[in-house]
Amino acid sequence: MNTIDCKSTFTLLLTDYVKLNKNWNYKNVTSVFFRIIYIDEGKGKLICDLEEYVLEPGFLYLIPSFTTFSYVCEHYLSHYYICFLEEFQLGSLFASNRKVFKISANEIDITSMKRVFNLNPGRGLVTSHNPEVFEKDKDLTAYYELNNTIPLSAYMETCGLLLTLVSRFVQSPLFLKSEANHINSKIATAIFFMQNHLSHSISVAELAKTANYHPDHFSRLFLQNTGTRPLDYLKSKRIERSQFLLATTDKTFYEIANELGFESQAYFSRVFKSITGSTPGQYKKGITRRLII
Repeated sequence: MNTIDCKSTFTLLLTDYVKLNKNWNYKNVTSVFFRIIYIDEGKGKLICDLEEYVLEPGFLYLIPSFTTFSYVCEHYLSHYYICFLEEFQLGSLFASNRKVFKISANEIDITSMKRVFNLNPGRGLVTSHNPEVFEKDKDLTAYYELNNTIPLSAYMETCGLLLTLVSRFVQSPLFLKSEANHINSKIATAIFFMQNHLSHSISVAELAKTANYHPDHFSRLFLQNTGTRPLDYLKSKRIERSQFLLATTDKTFYEIANELGFESQAYFSRVFKSITGSTPGQYKKGITRRLII
């Protein structure tokens, strides 16, 4: 039985129907948002950690946020896509499995993809598919704010359709075998506390207190449920939040470090690099321009 206490909501950023050619070839792309793709014609590939995922007609694909891939189209590829943010309180539904999810698309899936597209006209990337051109913070903020301008009925239906589409991947064997589906309720309470206190200095003892456990027992149980130690998990959540802030705001590194509870900008930079492989400056400047639609 699935025992995860879902606290996630999903907010639309972009949706469009595009026809691509061999120019759609980008390396080491990492997005702060989720993406669902439905292929109707042609073929392409996603490459992650030397593993290839074929994009082919008749299938639905979900790419979790903060997952690095290379995109390849050798000839022709047309597809509907939806890009959206996961705004969570407990923790990402896909935190334990950041790989491509692939399922056979049924008629309801296809209708849902097209319906999101039709409900939200003008939500495609009109500048360029090239990450060297895409202005991250301005475009993302503008698309996010469009949710406040569409009719309430369209917004509510879009939210429902996103939940329906994501639920299809939650049913897949790849998701069901994830440890995220079996988080102890008291550990979940501690994670909820973390997510809502990222700016505070938090100790293992304080986290253990929220779960009403001894710190040593809490740490062992947390490791069993999440695969990582409590403070390491907290660092990873802070860095994920910092990636989002770097991509969508003009806040300085000092402001972000202070907002997320790091003792100094230098320490924030060290932790950021240890987790992402690049410094905050490299990420912000987009040396590899790893944000793409």
